[in-house]
Parts: sequence; structure tokens; C-alpha cells
Amino acid sequence: MKSIAIGADDAALELKNLIKAFLQEKNIAVSDYSSDARTDNTMYPDVAYSVATAIKEGQFERGILICGTGIGMAIVANKVPGVRAAQCHDTYSAERARKSNNAQVITLGARVIGPELAKTIVNAWLNSEFEGGGSTAKVDKIGHYEQQAQAK
Repeated sequence: MKSIAIGADDAALELKNLIKAFLQEKNIAVSDYSSDARTDNTMYPDVAYSVATAIKEGQFERGILICGTGIGMAIVANKVPGVRAAQCHDTYSAERARKSNNAQVITLGARVIGPELAKTIVNAWLNSEFEGGGSTAKVDKIGHYEQQAQAK
């Protein structure tokens, strides 16, 4: 697997560091796009957009974004055409995000889940691949609507 892009805001730096170490223990290279609003002016939308853009451009196969809830990061990452981000707070959602929706990005909420659950969710997502089958037409339809929206 290519390296994974990871990004967090100041609300999630502790969880990001834990997930980053977890990935490195699995011999997965991690590129960190995080910001710390306490020391710079970068906001979570900038982090999410940077990670999603790097995925769109093929620099990474997957990305993990972490903020307080995971909601804002998912919203921003989904603004980048061709990127599918899913907020995941349980292993089933993480598996389905990948298997059914071919999500290249998961988002986590540092104020919502604990560190051990976060590692379990990331592991479930990493071990899942897009299944295709009946989901292929649905993912293709997502791309169709995305192109329609861009054309307007």
C-alpha cells in the first residue's frame, strides 16, 4: 500500500498522533497534513482539502482525517471531485465505507470515540477493499451526479 495521508486539527492532535504511530507500527508510511491552530492559522477545512486533493491527484490511495467530531472534515473532503469521504465511528461503517462506497477517506471524531476504538475502526477500513458487484453502479452514479453538479 502506498503511504496514507493523515490530517487533524488542534482538537484531534493527540488521537492523530496515536493513529499515526499505529499505522507506522504496521509499516505504513504516513504523510502528515495536520495543523495546530494554537501555533498557526491553518483551519481544518484547509487540512481536509489538502488531503483530499492529494488523494485526487494520486499521491495517496487513502486518507484519514480527524477533528472534534469528524463531520467538518468529511464535508470538506467531499467537496473535492472524485473523493469519497465517510465519517466512521464504528467498524461496520468503516468496512461499508470501503466495501460498498469505495471511500478513499475516513473521518473520525476525537471527541466522539476513544483511542482503542479509533485504532479498531482504522484497522477495519484498512483491511477492506471495494467489492464492486451491485455497488459499482451506485458508486458510478455518485460520480455522475458529481459531474452534473460541476457542469452547472
